[in-house]
Amino acid sequence: MIAPTSFFSDYGCHVRILEEAQVLQQLGNRVTICTYFMGHDVDGLDIRRTRPFPWRTHYEVGSSRHKIGFDVLLLARTISLALQAAWARNGAATPRFDVVHGHLHEGALIGWVASRLLGIPLVFDFQGSMTGEMIDHRFLNPKGPLYRPWRWLEESIVRLPSAVITSSQHAASLLQQEFHCAPDKITAVPDCANGDFFAPRPPVDASAALKAGLDIPAEREVVVYLGLLAEWQGTGLLLQAAQQLLSRRPNAHFLIMGYPSVEFYRLQAQTLGLNSHVTFTGKVPYDQAPGFLALGDVAVAPKISATEGSGKLLNYMAMGLPTVAFDVPVSREYLAEAGIYAQPGDATSLALALERALAVKEDSQARGQALRQRAVEHYSWGVAGAMIMDVYDRVCRKV
Repeated sequence: MIAPTSFFSDYGCHVRILEEAQVLQQLGNRVTICTYFMGHDVDGLDIRRTRPFPWRTHYEVGSSRHKIGFDVLLLARTISLALQAAWARNGAATPRFDVVHGHLHEGALIGWVASRLLGIPLVFDFQGSMTGEMIDHRFLNPKGPLYRPWRWLEESIVRLPSAVITSSQHAASLLQQEFHCAPDKITAVPDCANGDFFAPRPPVDASAALKAGLDIPAEREVVVYLGLLAEWQGTGLLLQAAQQLLSRRPNAHFLIMGYPSVEFYRLQAQTLGLNSHVTFTGKVPYDQAPGFLALGDVAVAPKISATEGSGKLLNYMAMGLPTVAFDVPVSREYLAEAGIYAQPGDATSLALALERALAVKEDSQARGQALRQRAVEHYSWGVAGAMIMDVYDRVCRKV
């Protein structure tokens, strides 16, 4: 696997990479992950890191010009490992690697080089449009002179792999309609949730102690958010919605978990007069996430991107939390009729949806139970792992 990010960190695509690797190993595979020098190791995974930049000891989440340098180092690390594997194959009964699995567009491009060196197939794990993400992150102007070159590069990368795995049916349709990718190359393997790990929890003293430790009054109705804090994630819109909701429902409290830009959004909350009704935790370790989510009466996913996945929805669903989200295709695909929807990008609509979720408790509880059942039945990693293995088998037979 090629992971062009600081694996492992406690958010987004990292969780998909982690859980894919773990289920593939449970199915009898050996997985080696090439990634950036930052991130923390995970027991049981073979992780190979790049050398660090001596003048750049941290990495911002999302689009950044510094990623180009990190990707050059990742390319060098990948080529080194591929050459070692190619040399080891001489006289060996079986090859060291059978498939290169590239995550994100940079991973697919770097993985293509490794696949050519080793003479093995490349599988591209597509998690949204590269240029679409760059526009969402305000790193690229769709009307500027650099848009067409980046778009050309994205279109070229999509043509490289033997097969493409997407995180949603919407992404599969996007590949066919906008990038003219052949339907027989695409397999939708949606983000999944570990239903045993993320599961509803009865009220216990530990939850009450955690709530008290966060200075959340016991009687408050808690809206939980877990993910990155950024404008393309809708964090600013969430705070605007919180201000509107609290004017009508002053017993609500927002538990906002994640990073980066915590201080930026804490200051924004202060400016909006939300200090006593919003708690920012910063980064929450993955293994502690279920305990924090269990404090919620309602979960919210205000992401506004129309092309990226939204894996946090699956964790909310597995926890049995009634979930409010903007009405975008990926949210509809996961939540279906059990979701509670707001108009995309509209803070007032989001506030009204949250008010409905908190006020109509019987309906919200029924929706939460339906979401839990949907997560267990349709979004388990056991099923997804078998789908990925089918893709591997298909591309290996063509070599």
